[in-house]
Amino acid sequence: MNEIDPARRFSLDAVRKFDSPAEGDTPGAMNSVARQVASQYRRDTMSPIMVSGVLRMVEFALLFLSGLWVYFHYVGFFNYLAWQYPLTIAATSFLAVVLFDVTDCYQIAALMRPIANSGRLLLVWAGTFALMALTAFAMKMSEDYSRLLFGTWFVAGFVLIFGLRLVMSKLIRRWARDGRMERRAVIVGGGKAAEMLIRSVEKQPYNDIRICGIFDDRGDKRSPPIVAGYPKLGTVSELIEFARIARIDMLIVSLPLTAESRVLQLLKKLWVLPVDIRLSAHSNALQFRPRAYSYIGSVPMLDIFDKPINDWDSVAKRAFDVVFSIIGIIVFMPVMLVMAIAIKLDSKGPVLFRQKRHGFNNEVIEVYKFRSMYSDKADPTAKQTVTKNDPRVTRVGRFIRKTSIDELPQFFNSLFGSLSLVGPRPHAIAAQSHNLLYNEVVDGYFARHKVKPGVTGWAQINGWRGEMDTNEKIRMRTEYDLYYIENWSLLFDLRILFLTPVRLLNTENAY
Repeated sequence: MNEIDPARRFSLDAVRKFDSPAEGDTPGAMNSVARQVASQYRRDTMSPIMVSGVLRMVEFALLFLSGLWVYFHYVGFFNYLAWQYPLTIAATSFLAVVLFDVTDCYQIAALMRPIANSGRLLLVWAGTFALMALTAFAMKMSEDYSRLLFGTWFVAGFVLIFGLRLVMSKLIRRWARDGRMERRAVIVGGGKAAEMLIRSVEKQPYNDIRICGIFDDRGDKRSPPIVAGYPKLGTVSELIEFARIARIDMLIVSLPLTAESRVLQLLKKLWVLPVDIRLSAHSNALQFRPRAYSYIGSVPMLDIFDKPINDWDSVAKRAFDVVFSIIGIIVFMPVMLVMAIAIKLDSKGPVLFRQKRHGFNNEVIEVYKFRSMYSDKADPTAKQTVTKNDPRVTRVGRFIRKTSIDELPQFFNSLFGSLSLVGPRPHAIAAQSHNLLYNEVVDGYFARHKVKPGVTGWAQINGWRGEMDTNEKIRMRTEYDLYYIENWSLLFDLRILFLTPVRLLNTENAY
């Protein structure tokens, strides 16, 4: 992946269009050329971490099942040492995967070069058997096991693992070539520093970084429109929208550490994005401990922000949502049916109310609720906040809003994936406080959207639910939401989920 794809390059004529906005471009909005480039990257990609993680599970299964097959072939179907053999095979398979991981056999560079790394694979597999034999000897069990059986498994296991990696190397190369498995990166800051960084990254063999462009606030005199063949697509303010549309994974800030004030200004704008933010350290004279760096190949980076709830954490959270959403739907289905009948009998109109809200990465999603207002007085944009004794709210509506029963249909949002069960509550796209949008009240408000919004959340169980009639309430809700994002864990989600029914008994702010 270190070769430059001609499709990534742009002509100078195309980039010069940035000098004058295209028709329809508005000040502060992303320019039309950058929008066109961003649209090319809309498709989701496979994470390299997810690919290597799945491979770990597949290799464990291959080793374990091949060991069992050899055992059944030589000994019979659980005829001898019925639990000792399967347990030993499982433990050896697990240890092999752990040692493969420790010795970097699951790195993308290693997976793309299976023949070059075959010696390391063989050495680790042999070391695993040596540890198994040493353990059996220490426990005085070695005489009970068949040497022929384990010798056959040793050969079969290595052939299967090596064969799988030959196949995986071809798949990974194809996915990388097709842009299906990559980390999309944007360079923040242009000029010579950016050129040196890009050249260094491009020299790294088998890296999974695809540079999508450059963003810089400086003019063309200090920051050329094309750097190392990549275009300057706009300013840092325009980068916010570009990163969301193009599904950028990483922002690499190419500025010296000595430009402290400028770096801080950039980070203040960029931290709201759900991406990894790295500060290029390849040309800095100031050296840190090796553990302070992450690397793209051998190019050092200082980690500034990490994307929250990423890769396997996101898989665990999605599984959590699906399981508990199904449980919630089953448990509350009688209540939902009764409420649907009550709403229909109380006033004319549909049972469900659909509202546009901001979701993950600031995308617009549709959230389900039981209708609590008269149909002709509904406010889909939520521009006018619901207040105490609001005449727009029906009799049944007051009850279901007070008890939060109106939110129960959002179990289906969580099941289908537009919401998570636990997370920052999604606000309506036009929600306002004193004629100001929420993001105009709170600096960094959109950082709440770095994770998928939730049916319930940390702010809600701490009393910050219901009417947001003051700027202070909005700030406090945002503060609790950011605390949740920074401290997320499955146990934290479980705690919030089980505290929600208890805390909802406090209906002071729910109208």
